[in-house]
Amino acid sequence: MIRLALAIQTPEVPRILPVALLQGSFAEKIQKAAALGYDGVEIVSTNPAELDRDAVSSQLRALGLGVSAVASGGMAFAAGLTLLHPDPQVASLAYQRLLALIDFACFLEAEVVTIGTFRGRAVGDKGASLRKLAEILSAACEYAAPRGVRLALEPLNRFEGDLLNTVAETLEFVNQVGHRSLGLLIDSFHVNIEESSWTQPYRMALEAGRLFYAHLGDNNRRPPGEGLIDFKAILTTLCEGGYQGWLSAELLPLPDPDQAARLTIEYIRPLLRAVSCD
Repeated sequence: MIRLALAIQTPEVPRILPVALLQGSFAEKIQKAAALGYDGVEIVSTNPAELDRDAVSSQLRALGLGVSAVASGGMAFAAGLTLLHPDPQVASLAYQRLLALIDFACFLEAEVVTIGTFRGRAVGDKGASLRKLAEILSAACEYAAPRGVRLALEPLNRFEGDLLNTVAETLEFVNQVGHRSLGLLIDSFHVNIEESSWTQPYRMALEAGRLFYAHLGDNNRRPPGEGLIDFKAILTTLCEGGYQGWLSAELLPLPDPDQAARLTIEYIRPLLRAVSCD
């Protein structure tokens, strides 16, 4: 069964993220998520060491919410950390934070840690940067695998990243790394910019057994149904391909963070039922 989640940031993240939803304290956010009917939340953290992990876990359990993923989406934007940062000390700290996210995911029983802009941009030659990224992610996968955590690498549109823009090239990169704990996160917003089909990128990743996670956002990065993307076709493809993972809303908080969360689930939940995938 496909489950629905939404991205929320934790209190230690130093800046308000442009794609995190819901307003209020962490406790208020997860209460709202549960009341709206979400199955879980995607936790966006930049430094889990600053959090009371036991309190986070107990609050979620009390509401019956799962953790769909621990996300690195705040690392570059809010903390200035990327895995390919040209300053070796910053890159080293970024890698240590990645290991901390993996540990946090393990503690929260989340199967996925996401990697989007956190990877950083090419430093000089793109080929050399990709080889460096492969080394970093291979080592991180070795750390993650015995903890029951997988890494989901996100193809990013050309305006947000200069490495791995399409599903095809990201899948090729993942296959080159060759670790069973490395797969893909596909975001419909990025699909809209970089791909030529709503459905083929998902089908390709599903057939390869590498689709670990999926983000929801319309072509204008507003809630699904507020733009042009054919979400029924995407959901049908996911269902027919046997996807049993999460769909998580990671999108602009418009018209406001709470309304964006409501609009997303009110649009997607009936579509899942319509394609017999809820």
